[in-house]
Amino acid sequence: MALADTTIRSTKPGAKPRKLFDGGGLFLLVAPTGGKLWRLKYRFDGKEKLLALGAYPEVSLKDARERRDDARKQLAKGADPGATRKAEKASKVGRAADSFEVIAREWFAKFKPAWAESHSSKVIQRLQNDVFPWLGARPIAEVTAPELLTVLRRIEERGALDTALRAKQNCGQVFRYAVATGRAERDPSGDLRGALAPVKHENFPALTDPVQVAELLRAIEAFRGTFIVKCALQVAPMLFVRPGELRTAEWAAFDLDKAEWRYLVTKTKTEHLVPLPVRGGAILRDLHALTGQRRYVFPGRDPHKPMSGAAINAALRRMGYDTKTEITGHGFRAMARTILHEELHVKPEVIEHQLAHKVPDALGTAYNRTRFLAERRVMMQQWADYLDRLRGVPRSFRSP
Repeated sequence: MALADTTIRSTKPGAKPRKLFDGGGLFLLVAPTGGKLWRLKYRFDGKEKLLALGAYPEVSLKDARERRDDARKQLAKGADPGATRKAEKASKVGRAADSFEVIAREWFAKFKPAWAESHSSKVIQRLQNDVFPWLGARPIAEVTAPELLTVLRRIEERGALDTALRAKQNCGQVFRYAVATGRAERDPSGDLRGALAPVKHENFPALTDPVQVAELLRAIEAFRGTFIVKCALQVAPMLFVRPGELRTAEWAAFDLDKAEWRYLVTKTKTEHLVPLPVRGGAILRDLHALTGQRRYVFPGRDPHKPMSGAAINAALRRMGYDTKTEITGHGFRAMARTILHEELHVKPEVIEHQLAHKVPDALGTAYNRTRFLAERRVMMQQWADYLDRLRGVPRSFRSP
């Protein structure tokens, strides 16, 4: 006799499991704990088997009968419903394991150690905020170019054109990693060439007029902020390293007696050597009395952490400079590159090596931390002397 909902609802659990049959092999198993579970008994290849169809009331009587009928259709076609169920589950697990987010995070973990912390944090935040919510659960092999474009258009619509372009580049890297590891056939981002709005990249603002540079140097000397920030401002134009490398500089990397600073360039993971001019060494020796017992040369409010990444630009604004149109901490590099070449006539390859840029030479080799070292030592002192002349200071720190 077929079951009815009233019968199912009124059946109470007993001391032992109880079966309520509905016909066609379908029955409801009422457990002593109160659970009511749908089961289908069937035979395949001469063996009796049992298939779970869900729990009541989440799976209603009507739903259970439909699932029974679907299973019986499979049997009529010579397929085992239980084996089909297992195959579907395995397929879902496999698809989840090969989802865009899973593979993207695997790619990120593999390459993150070779990146600067600032770069890696931007990459993962970009993926988490702008890509994963829409593509993360999709099997990576099934993501199409139009799907990816929809995600990128969403970024463009809020005016973040550069972010959209970088997100496309990161997605392309993930797709190519999936292809290389056998989990995708192709990279659909390649089909989107020219589909995004072009981005006009602007250089960091910098002062390259000697008269304006002189005014800036005098403003730095008159700065009334903290001693640590003032020291950082004084050596920043003199050493022209990347702002992140300056603020995270560690005393262990300095040899003040040899007038050298050696560290690992965060952008390229290459070793770099900065010859220290006389005045630069004097400023650092003076600062060593205050922070020399700490890890960082320029610590922040927390003595165990480096100075804030915004400190230099904040100090420049405090001195009256517009960091969007006039000068930034990064702009000291362009200042040095331009004036060293145009005013002091230093060879470009010497400047580029001191900037830690990878510039292949005639032999095809790239950046070498010791290449042009003698010339770079002379250049760094020449540059410091030039800055002193602009500021109008005595010759006490200049080379003979």
